[in-house]
Parts: sequence; structure tokens; C-alpha cells
Amino acid sequence: MSEVKISAQSRTEFGKGAARRIRRDSKVPGVLYGHGSDPLHLTLPGHDLLLALRTPNVLISLDIDGKTSELAIPKAVQRDAIKGYLEHVDLLLVKRGEKVTVEIPVHAEGELAAGGNLLEHVLNALPVEAEATHIPEGVTVSVEGLEAGTSVLAKDITLPKGTTLAVDGDTVVLQVLAAQAEEAPEGEAAEGEEVAEA
Repeated sequence: MSEVKISAQSRTEFGKGAARRIRRDSKVPGVLYGHGSDPLHLTLPGHDLLLALRTPNVLISLDIDGKTSELAIPKAVQRDAIKGYLEHVDLLLVKRGEKVTVEIPVHAEGELAAGGNLLEHVLNALPVEAEATHIPEGVTVSVEGLEAGTSVLAKDITLPKGTTLAVDGDTVVLQVLAAQAEEAPEGEAAEGEEVAEA
């Protein structure tokens, strides 16, 4: 996983008014905490942060006031419910070689057994423990040929080297459900086929 470098400034103004002024300047207020140190209040560049957060569990190399450099991962991100812009971010301080617990996305690939079965993602993200500088971007699970009633458990998923489960191995991650007959729309097509337009 690559590091994203972001320049940040420490801030001394707090409260809603200060946060609004920061956001008006296309910046985002944030807090860096961890390792027993006092929380450090920061102002981060909005566009750079938005791009960085497109990668789950991105490793951010923070250049703070041009004086200190810290590594961090996003822990909590608040967005405006309507417009979607970043309102605030909590960053967790990490060290190289340190293990952290994060959630990584679960991707399914392959075709289920014939019969209109449905795949349910019980967990969209899998809790794992990994080295802070080697957090996997996600895991891919093959569902090729799985029948209705089949479940994929956390312990069944192959994890990248150096990554361990941070959840009970018997936790259901994916399950295959039988399609409900009454839900089938008229003029239905098999998955992957197109319905001809009239």
C-alpha cells in the first residue's frame, strides 16, 4: 500500500464558527490521536484529503507545519449528509511495524449455481489485524457455483500474508439465498442476458 503525503497545519481555534471558516477555505478540520499522546487538532487540505480517502484504510504521511512528519490512518470521517463534502476527520497515529485493526472491503467474484440464487453480503467489510504500512486494500472471495443455503465464513477467506482475522472465524461473511418466486419480474432474463426492448 502506498503512502499519500498531505501537508497539514496545527490549529488552535475550535468550535462551529472556526470549523465553518476552515471549510470555507476548502479545508477540513481534523484530529490526530493515538499512542497516549495528546490529541493534535489539524487543518487539512480538502481536495487532497478527499482524493486520499478514496482508498480504504489509506496510509497518510502527514507533514505538520513543515516541522514534524507522522503516519496516520483514517478512523472516522464525517461528511455532509446532503452535499457529501468532508466535515471532519479523525486520524489514528501509527508507527511502522505496528499492528492495527481495520476493516477491509470484501469483493465477490464468479457466478452462483444456476437457479436465480441471490448473494447476500452479511459483512461488506472484514475486520482484520495488519501491519500499519501493509494494510490490504481488500479481499476477493470466489462464489463460483455456490448453491442456495451455502455460507462463506470468515475463516474460509484467504488473507494476504501478515494479515489475521480480528473477528470470530465462524462469522458469516457471505451467504447464498434462494430467489423468491414472487419477486421474479415478467420478461425476466437470466443473469448476464439482456431483455430485448419492445
